[in-house]
Amino acid sequence: MSYLTKLTERPIVIALLLIFGLLLMGNIISPGFASFAQIIRLLIVASLLGIVAAGQNLVILGGNEGIDLSVGGVVSIAALFAGNIMDGTNMGIMPALLAILLLGGLFGLLNGIGVTFLQIPPLVMTLGMLGVLQGLLVVVRNGVPSGKAAPLLVEFATKPLFGTVPGILWLWLAIGLGLYYMHKHTIFGARIYAIGSNDNAAFMTGVPVKLIRISLYMFSGMFAALAGFCLLGYSGSSFSNVGEQYILPSIIAVVFGGTSLAGGKGSYTGTAVGAILLIILQSILITINIGESGRQMIFGVTLLILMALYGRSKALRS
Repeated sequence: MSYLTKLTERPIVIALLLIFGLLLMGNIISPGFASFAQIIRLLIVASLLGIVAAGQNLVILGGNEGIDLSVGGVVSIAALFAGNIMDGTNMGIMPALLAILLLGGLFGLLNGIGVTFLQIPPLVMTLGMLGVLQGLLVVVRNGVPSGKAAPLLVEFATKPLFGTVPGILWLWLAIGLGLYYMHKHTIFGARIYAIGSNDNAAFMTGVPVKLIRISLYMFSGMFAALAGFCLLGYSGSSFSNVGEQYILPSIIAVVFGGTSLAGGKGSYTGTAVGAILLIILQSILITINIGESGRQMIFGVTLLILMALYGRSKALRS
């Protein structure tokens, strides 16, 4: 097998090639699509998805058919609570951030307990939690938008930091580097791959499987909450069910990046590249006037195709 063939079999390489091709296609359709300013705007939007997908990636890596469908609800509730806590004042930024991280961690803890101790399938548990969060949003909002982002948070999400790129991109880079270090150089990271590959074998070697799996769902909730916090800064205010747009894409980004749905194999680097790929694709669909419903259908079909390919490759390995 040639080096080029081996290279193209790596999902992250394929994703990077697709990104380049989509940028070229977008520039042909709409001149200026691949300009530096437009690429920065695309990366800002991709960072929001990438932060949500960071938690999704951890849950899926942990195996046991792990998935978190509640991330959309957590994003929405975090944006709402953060906006109301800071209420347009810079002094409220840190209290809002701490509050929503705790809130996201709490929802993740409940998901983790349901999945591990109550033995509820992750798909059912997190879908049920999504329903709870959607109902909570209706009760809290009562149909009336509320809350406002602080000026410093808006600048952090949209304006260049120290003459470079917006602060949210530096945050995304820090998250990526932190996760890379955790996966490669910490015992906790090694244990994630261990339980994802074979949780029974990991348990026999003394790994606290249930506690680690609960922590992964807590991380997912906290990353989703952080994304809601940043989304508030990007949009300036919160609105109903703003997080639902991240549920399917966060899963697709993980799979696009090469993380196995069976767990135990993959990295956040690939997931980040998958998030960028999806946002560029979404931007092209908007450019050619494909509506929201059409885009969701395309994302749904994409996920089904990826899962079918995953199922086929799994069958071939067995």
